Amino acid sequence: MVVGVGPGNGAAFARRFASEGYAVALLARTTSTSEPLAAALGDARAYACDVTDAASVAATFDAIALDLGPVHTLVYNAGSGTWGTVEEVTADMLEGAFRVNTLGLLLCTQQVVPAMKSPSGGSIIIVGSTASRRGVARTAAFAPAKAAQRSLAESMARHLWPQNIHVALIILDGIVDSPRSRAAKADTSADSFVSPEAVADTAFHLATQHASAWSFEVEARPFNEPW
Repeated sequence: MVVGVGPGNGAAFARRFASEGYAVALLARTTSTSEPLAAALGDARAYACDVTDAASVAATFDAIALDLGPVHTLVYNAGSGTWGTVEEVTADMLEGAFRVNTLGLLLCTQQVVPAMKSPSGGSIIIVGSTASRRGVARTAAFAPAKAAQRSLAESMARHLWPQNIHVALIILDGIVDSPRSRAAKADTSADSFVSPEAVADTAFHLATQHASAWSFEVEARPFNEPW
């Protein structure tokens, strides 16, 4: 299952797992991107879901269980890129960023954990950001939301790892490659963007790590990204 399917990382996650024989549920607020992608992948289905609404999440996950069976791997890619300084952001912007990045993760996790408590276990892969570690001037809403998401992910890992459920966090540090980001950063060299396909490879590796050598937090950045 991939939560937060758009034309960038979300689509790359879906393609990567489908290429390994997974039946993939594609979740997004609308199905404008996910429906054509599901049709192209074959053993995949698209679902419209508001991850900030508990009733919507519950109904969607019930439908997925009927259509595709229990969820073995959850990739949580939903995120709200809300930008502004402390003087610019509103209470609604801050709350909205928190609800998508953190509350949505909680609601989705609560739906999949019961089925993952089995001998075969499961994996929950979360797409985070370096904003979870440091807030720069224009991340007054985004950084706190991502910091809360990272703390929730760590709490989940400490609780769920002993139950054979691998929780891992990918910390993205860079601009994800897409036509939109290329247009916005026309002066940026091609090798300075984060490849969605490379991030998807990282996610698949985490989802299939041997239980004797699990990772919790993995950073993903271009080789020339200052850090």
